[in-house]
Amino acid sequence: MAMPNLSHADLEKLKFFINFVSQNPTVLNLPQLQFVKDFLEKFGGKVPTGEFKMPTGAAGGKCPFGGDAAGGSGMNVDESEESELEDSDPESEVELDLEGVIEADTDAEQPMGDTNKTPTEEEIDQASDLRSQASAAYAEQKFEEAIELYTKAIELNPGNALFHAKRGQAFLKLKKPNACIRDCDKALELNCDSAAAYKFRGRAHRLLGNWEKSANDLRQACKLDFDEEADEWLREVTPNAKKLEQHRIKQERKRAERASKKAQHSARAHAKERKQQQQQQQPPEPKQPQSDLRFDPEFFAALQDKEFQQMLIDISMSSDNIEKYKNHPKFAKIAEFGNKIGFENVAKMFEGFNKPREAPKPEPKAEPTPKPQDFDDNLD
Repeated sequence: MAMPNLSHADLEKLKFFINFVSQNPTVLNLPQLQFVKDFLEKFGGKVPTGEFKMPTGAAGGKCPFGGDAAGGSGMNVDESEESELEDSDPESEVELDLEGVIEADTDAEQPMGDTNKTPTEEEIDQASDLRSQASAAYAEQKFEEAIELYTKAIELNPGNALFHAKRGQAFLKLKKPNACIRDCDKALELNCDSAAAYKFRGRAHRLLGNWEKSANDLRQACKLDFDEEADEWLREVTPNAKKLEQHRIKQERKRAERASKKAQHSARAHAKERKQQQQQQQPPEPKQPQSDLRFDPEFFAALQDKEFQQMLIDISMSSDNIEKYKNHPKFAKIAEFGNKIGFENVAKMFEGFNKPREAPKPEPKAEPTPKPQDFDDNLD
């Protein structure tokens, strides 16, 4: 085998390849580089096992030697892209302003009261007094005390949605957004039009970085009962919420496009399979009728050859004579006609061809009807 003529550019590429493999030996586990791996192992080299992953930022994440870094995974492009979509975290792909986001609280759930209880008028009055005390404690920034007082009011009158919403507000001040969300969820369960519950839950979602949920709740709060503070909080979360919404719409559109392509590919594959099945189920084409071959111009031309005629006669007398003429150059033509209708029928065609065709008999002419003649009745 002749030595290939390598240019300076080719040698530079080879040098780059060797340097890259030295730093990333698992790249040789890719199917497209199997021949290099075989070469190294032939001379005692050993390639580390494991799946190759492109170094961060290298070649745009694609393998520089053809294919992609996931080439050995057995996953096709559509499947890998679909997997990336399923595994992607919108917030990790969108640049967001995370200032003010806090760690979620993990306290035990607060008492919610007995929802089946029907409070007496006295209990309702007592709960109202406790709510007034809780509001005063809240104003003095005694948030723990306010929560305890709201809890007592809830136990007396658990069906009051505002008690839950206001206790949720106090939890916000203690940086406990999950506790606030639980209280607001309960408040909205009791009164689906509680603007305060939407407002404080929206703020709690903002502290947790749930931007879209926060925007939805604050927007609903302003719709039910416009509040300047709620509107200010809404304007604060809108930029991040809008980025995430646009990114989510983009991802959903990509999924829809891939699903459409997958459906089209599947439909084409099924159509192709059905066509193949129909072709397999179709009965074989019948052999050409003898009458067609009898007047075949090619067969007629071949019969003009005396040697061809003699071969036909011999074969018709005994099929063993086929071996006799098998290597004869003109036998190919007989074989061609024999494949069409069978060797035993070719000679019959020859006989039928030589029989004179009877001219069609003319149809008898009808006797003319005699015209009526004058009749003499001898009466004159």
